[in-house]
Amino acid sequence: MFRQLLPLVCIAFALAVAFAQEQSPDGRSVHTEMHNVMYHFTDSSAVHIVYLEGELVPTTATGIPVFDDPNSFTLNIRSAEMSIATDALANALNQYAFAAPDAPLKEIRISTQSGKLNIRGRLHSKGNIPFESVGSLSVTLEGEIRVHTEKVKAAHLPVKGLMDVLGETIAKLIDTRKVRGVRAEKDDLILTPAELFPPPHVQGRLSSVALRGNEIVQTYGNAPAHSGKMSGNYMAYQGAELRFGKLTMSDTDLILIDLDPQDPFDFYLNHYKEQLAAGYTKNTLSSGLRSYFRDYNKLTPKQKTQK
Repeated sequence: MFRQLLPLVCIAFALAVAFAQEQSPDGRSVHTEMHNVMYHFTDSSAVHIVYLEGELVPTTATGIPVFDDPNSFTLNIRSAEMSIATDALANALNQYAFAAPDAPLKEIRISTQSGKLNIRGRLHSKGNIPFESVGSLSVTLEGEIRVHTEKVKAAHLPVKGLMDVLGETIAKLIDTRKVRGVRAEKDDLILTPAELFPPPHVQGRLSSVALRGNEIVQTYGNAPAHSGKMSGNYMAYQGAELRFGKLTMSDTDLILIDLDPQDPFDFYLNHYKEQLAAGYTKNTLSSGLRSYFRDYNKLTPKQKTQK
């Protein structure tokens, strides 16, 4: 009897494994490649994607990334080079990470100075005392951004030396336990890029970070040169299912193309329909879509309010 049942058990196990593989998140992920895109999270916070390769991974029960629902997927990065201006990072911190009324820091401003990151603001938890810190950037073992504090001023007075004498640290001065994307470790601030911005959240392991002018340049993985898949500025999506507007693509073959390749493709997911309405779409012989988008920053006020 056991010998007769054994083949049936093996077949059932193989079918269960195959079904599990079909239902795995990887099987529902949409491969994406982006080139020279200014990707908006808010009106005043955007990152410049020089090159990116990764997947849109669904996060809801439908198992489908949906453009109209930024909470329906995460963008998992395999390799990328991107940068963010210090002003844009400050806006993201003020409007998202430190937006809560009881957040410890307020009115944050960020700039660069002699290859260092200069952070100004107010210690809200200490009576809104103005502060200023100067620090260097590096990548943690976990692939996050470490801002190592070298100088600190509070109420315009140097306090770093006094803090060292008293055994005080930034972590004791600033309580970041309820803050998204930022935590304090001794005299360092640790920034988790995936949590600093509104959805869709971007996941990936940083391999390097550097300052270039007023830009913070981040590299994920071993970012290759532009693949040469196509010229111009674009966002390409391939495989699995993807939903945008009233259309759901299976075995997705969609490329969003910048109408004006002379500057980065200014893209804002919350307003992609207005950008598409100001452009046009073509079908390929293999049932793919090539959608030509107007840059968000070039839409007229009337185009931005269209529904």
